[in-house]
Amino acid sequence: MQMGGELDDDDMQNSNEGLNINVQDIDAYWLQRKITQAYEDIDPQQSQKLAEEILKIIAVGDDRDVENRLVMELDYEKFDLIKLVLRNRFKIVWCTRLARAEDQEERKKIEEEMMDNPSLAPILEQLHATRASAKERQKNLEKSIRDEAKRLLNNDSAGADGPRERRAVERDTESGWLKGQRQLLDLDSLSFHQGGLLMANKKCELPEGSFRTPHKGYEEVHVPALKPRPYGTGEKIVKISDIPGWAQPAFAGMQQLNRVQSKVYDTALFKPDNILLCAPTGAGKTNVAVLTILHQIGLHMKDGEFDNSKYKIVYVAPMKALVAEVVGNLSARLKDFNVNVRELSGDQNLTKQQIDDTQIIVTTPEKWDIVTRKSGDRTYTQMVKLLIIDEIHLLHDNRGPVLESIVSRTVRQIETTKEHIRLVGLSATLPNYEDVAVFLRVRSEGLFHFDNSYRPCPLAQQYIGITVRKPLQRFQLMNEICYEKVMASAGKHQVLIFVHSRKETSKTARAIRDTALANDTLTRFLKDESASQEILGSHTDIVKSSDLKDLLPYGFAIHHAGMARVDRELVEELFADKHIQVLVSTATLAWGVNLPAHTVIIKGTQIYNPEKGAWTELSPLDVMQMLGRAGRPQYDTHGEGIILTGHSELQYYLSLMNQQLPIESQFISKLADQLNAEIVLGTIQNAREACSWLGYTYLYIRMLRNPTLYGLPADIMETDKTLDERRADLVSTCYALFFEAA
Repeated sequence: MQMGGELDDDDMQNSNEGLNINVQDIDAYWLQRKITQAYEDIDPQQSQKLAEEILKIIAVGDDRDVENRLVMELDYEKFDLIKLVLRNRFKIVWCTRLARAEDQEERKKIEEEMMDNPSLAPILEQLHATRASAKERQKNLEKSIRDEAKRLLNNDSAGADGPRERRAVERDTESGWLKGQRQLLDLDSLSFHQGGLLMANKKCELPEGSFRTPHKGYEEVHVPALKPRPYGTGEKIVKISDIPGWAQPAFAGMQQLNRVQSKVYDTALFKPDNILLCAPTGAGKTNVAVLTILHQIGLHMKDGEFDNSKYKIVYVAPMKALVAEVVGNLSARLKDFNVNVRELSGDQNLTKQQIDDTQIIVTTPEKWDIVTRKSGDRTYTQMVKLLIIDEIHLLHDNRGPVLESIVSRTVRQIETTKEHIRLVGLSATLPNYEDVAVFLRVRSEGLFHFDNSYRPCPLAQQYIGITVRKPLQRFQLMNEICYEKVMASAGKHQVLIFVHSRKETSKTARAIRDTALANDTLTRFLKDESASQEILGSHTDIVKSSDLKDLLPYGFAIHHAGMARVDRELVEELFADKHIQVLVSTATLAWGVNLPAHTVIIKGTQIYNPEKGAWTELSPLDVMQMLGRAGRPQYDTHGEGIILTGHSELQYYLSLMNQQLPIESQFISKLADQLNAEIVLGTIQNAREACSWLGYTYLYIRMLRNPTLYGLPADIMETDKTLDERRADLVSTCYALFFEAA
């Protein structure tokens, strides 16, 4: 070893083992990430500046000169980083240039320059070879997983022979991880097969004034509408004129924010804090999302001009049907800020040029998961400064593991790069919102929870649990109950009925109409010689649907995706103008046009699932969205929501709609797949890192809160406060599954 800050040849020779970098791993930000890892407290601007300096240093000069300059720039203490950079200097320089190429033409010029240089041509060949050998890389990865799985499964004899095994045991002993024989778990039995219908609460405490009424063949539960919560001391409504002038165009046509938005306003628009907003359907959570978007835009405003090249925003919507709606909404509201909003979904991919020109990407959880899994696409994901997740209570659903992966991957990225990404979660009201807040790294200042008393139009609820089992009798009873509930509103309020197949729309509408005809009660829906009767009669001849043509003269209508667009739009217009009194629709109307009605009836909660070839319960998200259509804030003092379901599901829906249903994690059901994805991405290199990764999941938080539900002893916290042993067992089990699959 030489004094004076230089590395001698022996040092370099002895420590070169393991320093070769795979060219495929080097993207536009590779060097910056390495610097961030080496300097724990460095801020993003400094790490970026230092990365650019190092790139200049290693681009030219002989190794000895470059080495001396690196030591001066990085300090001798960063011996490992200097070795790594020096050994791979040309790989780093040229692969970074390729990754930063603006277009294919620039990339081609760089590749031609490399081909003409005998020293650089092998790097290019290696880059092309690694691209072509993705399968080979996968094989090597699988082999390393099998090797580690074999060691974990047999580590009682791990040190018996061979230096590889000895190193592994020493590493585990030194780290304190995975000592001794691990317990293999039955992941299938630990998974919640009910999916989103999991009900972890033992009982449901209903609001004061609720009551149950037994009937022949069914039980009825009434939950009164909650009175609006009185204004608190100092609580003020934010007027649009109070918002900074530059931001007001995003709220064109509005006079003021509502109560929920006003409470979140200051944090959303003026602070960078992570936010979790739990509020009832219809409380205007989208406006809060817009406020956080404006905060990000405002950070890049100078002299009234917006520099939109420095950031990207991702808005994760729960369903593809909602993605297009959000794109249209945000595009219209943000047009004055020169912000481009685009859809990224299963059938809507974007070119690199389109991504570069886009500030806000609206996507689904599954699509964003795929994007962030691709190590080669990090140039875009590194620019994301705001991640908005709508309906984050989907954690409880079968799709929850995807959300867990997205959030945990983002949080780990923040910790690795030291670059802040603001996380904003929007959710329905839920009891264990504090757990979701911990998962999103939300501090108390950014946590906002509003119960049903903040609903813009209070909701009175009725739940009918049917006990009849024979299908025909059950069907007839549901029609009878549905008729009775419709008649309770006839002549006073419009009724919106949700059914779960296209055929059922016309069947239900006809059944109610025919029963009213037999009982001579049709005039309660549509009075003779009324203006509505005349208007409906004049439109009957122009509709294409024979079912609609039959129903429309009586004030009844149907709506589903199989109808002609002109028919659907006509129905929407006539219902909005209050000419149609009873509208029977599929769930598409709940997610599409906002057509509220005083009374909403969900007739049955089972829907046919073609993938499973069986009837399954509606998703909680659909149920909440449908009941969200009950009540018209500008006209009604309250709305009415009525659910007809099986008696066995009664407690579940009561819990769901009255903030009694804890949000649990479904992550174990997809644990092996998600772990494998992180290994392929390169964010997990060994079992210890896998255990650490589990600590970022919502599963980990819920295991700490409710260990017995997740198959742990009730007193586990006395012996394993951070669940190190359980995490190690879960990882070992996944590795064993990889080993078996291979």
